[in-house]
Amino acid sequence: MKHVKELGCAVAIALTPLSALAANLAESEEPIIIVQNNWTSQLVLSTVVGNVLQSVGYTVEYTPSDSQLQFAAIAEGDMHFQVEAWEGSMKSAFEAALKEGMVDAGTHAAVTREEWWIPNYVLETCPGATEWKGLDACAAMFATAETKPKGRFVGPPADWGKNYADRVKSLQMNFVAINVGQAATLWAELQSAYDRKEPIVLFNWTPNFIESKFEGAFVNFPEPEPACFDDPSWGPNPNATGDCGAPHGGWLKKAAWSGLAETWPNAWKILQQINFSNAQIAKAALMVDVDGLTPEMAAKKWMEENKDVVAGWIAAAS
Repeated sequence: MKHVKELGCAVAIALTPLSALAANLAESEEPIIIVQNNWTSQLVLSTVVGNVLQSVGYTVEYTPSDSQLQFAAIAEGDMHFQVEAWEGSMKSAFEAALKEGMVDAGTHAAVTREEWWIPNYVLETCPGATEWKGLDACAAMFATAETKPKGRFVGPPADWGKNYADRVKSLQMNFVAINVGQAATLWAELQSAYDRKEPIVLFNWTPNFIESKFEGAFVNFPEPEPACFDDPSWGPNPNATGDCGAPHGGWLKKAAWSGLAETWPNAWKILQQINFSNAQIAKAALMVDVDGLTPEMAAKKWMEENKDVVAGWIAAAS
């Protein structure tokens, strides 16, 4: 853990009118612990949340966490708030933690999708690649020395909880899922392939900066239903579960420790108001992954560009 002090002056300057209106709302000097994960928009927006809370008098700490284990830690009160919980990769862990005392702190306006993705130029040589069967028919064109004769799917970091090897097996696809170590490697792989117009299929998600930089499309798999995961007779493979994709219009939620509202009631009012759109989240990621800002710099710039939004959050508590 580390106390976040270094941005205090910059945030105070950016939010001086808001702080003057809200005064000091903090009920306790005990730190509010905000979860940070290893993807860009979450790092930027968790910092935005922390900056806002600091601007009205709260002490904030950030703690990095695995995207699956974080919810149990929130339920136990070891961490207090998570700004980005994604349905496609975190639904099971999120819902399990609700039964243990974690609180659903609200759903963002943003609609999410986490899925296999291809650049548009792939369709020139594999026109059916936006459907999983069409993509699988062209698997050999995605082969590498590591995977041939099967195609390579570039998967997300393993700690994101997405085991695409299981889906590949269930759908009997001619692919090998290779997980990268960090999100930045996904974009490096994509940029390299894009520059050379080489075939690539990789994990992507929306909202994300990718949609403003690269032209491409998600691959459509069978729309998931509960039966996909516990009834082998459901789906394309009658002998396997998990033969489906991720939700096409998934939720994005906030998560909180059950004691947060009682310990810091004004902070709880602010956190309930925080609500991001697809465009706001994509812009937060773009500032880092395209413009080259640090997450801290991007958070400050995001707040400056969205002063009215931030003012509305604080007004809820003041």
